Amino acid sequence: MQELDPGVLLAVLLEMMGVWFWLLLLLALAGLGGFAWVVRTERNLSSSRLVRAQAFALLAGAGALVLMAHVTRSGFTDAGGPVDWLLIGLIFAAGWIGGTILLYAAIGLWPVLPVRSWLAAMAVGKQSAR
Repeated sequence: MQELDPGVLLAVLLEMMGVWFWLLLLLALAGLGGFAWVVRTERNLSSSRLVRAQAFALLAGAGALVLMAHVTRSGFTDAGGPVDWLLIGLIFAAGWIGGTILLYAAIGLWPVLPVRSWLAAMAVGKQSAR
């Protein structure tokens, strides 16, 4: 393989990840859309929300590594050389950055989501039943 062909790369990703590829793509698009909406409506970034999102996104980076190990059917002990460890670091970083964007959007959208009032009503209903 002399050159990187995007079509071949897409075919390999689809073969390896199956339905996970489409789920992650939809999640990424939803996160980017939510992030853009929150930043546009607030007209700036909230530093406290960003720090909280980055802290919790460490779990998303770990989740990306777990998904990578599951998809490739290999473990971290199979990493042989420096390029393997670089790829592991890049996968963790991609999961962390994606998780940060998604969590920032989720935290910013939480006050305006109709699900929030529904969950609050359910919690009040459970407390009154006791």
